[in-house]
Amino acid sequence: MAHRKKLKRVHEPGHFHELTFSCYRRIPLLTNDVWCSELARLLDLALAESNFELNAFVFMPDHVHLLVYPTEKDPQIGRFLARFKQPFSKYVKSILVEHKSPLLEKLSVRERPGKICFRLWQEGGGYDRNLFEPSTIEASISYIHMNPVKKGLCKFAVDWKWSSARWYLDHQLKNDLPKISFPSAELFHKGGVQIPHS
Repeated sequence: MAHRKKLKRVHEPGHFHELTFSCYRRIPLLTNDVWCSELARLLDLALAESNFELNAFVFMPDHVHLLVYPTEKDPQIGRFLARFKQPFSKYVKSILVEHKSPLLEKLSVRERPGKICFRLWQEGGGYDRNLFEPSTIEASISYIHMNPVKKGLCKFAVDWKWSSARWYLDHQLKNDLPKISFPSAELFHKGGVQIPHS
């Protein structure tokens, strides 16, 4: 019997977390602006409820990158992720059921005899990397923002709607994007980190 690999999350005060998680089987499910807008809304709620700051993000067609900073001493990162991933999965499933979409069958997985499970997200905890050096945090922000450019989805990072790249350029975000906080101003003033321009 196969055992699921469990992601061990470690947190130290002052650490940022670069989180990555994918759509089931890397199917490009995040190509619909209405769905992405709902994911952003749910992410915003989870950030507020779980006491996390969002420092950078990008929604790619088949995966998501987030850079977050917990403002609590002992953050529950798994719970934070579940607070928006689970309701978003239910939201998408309800739409697929309503429209009798063939995608519903593609995302339905037989877990055991008699049990079919809807799966929007890839199993497992995704990717979680702790960051604390200003130069590494800056590199992470740049990497997140450059994802759509590297994949050939746009020419400039600021042209990708579902990203915080525009915010780093002019501190402007459209209403349907989650709220961004500048990464731990105190840490960045000490390290003299520059705002990455993409």
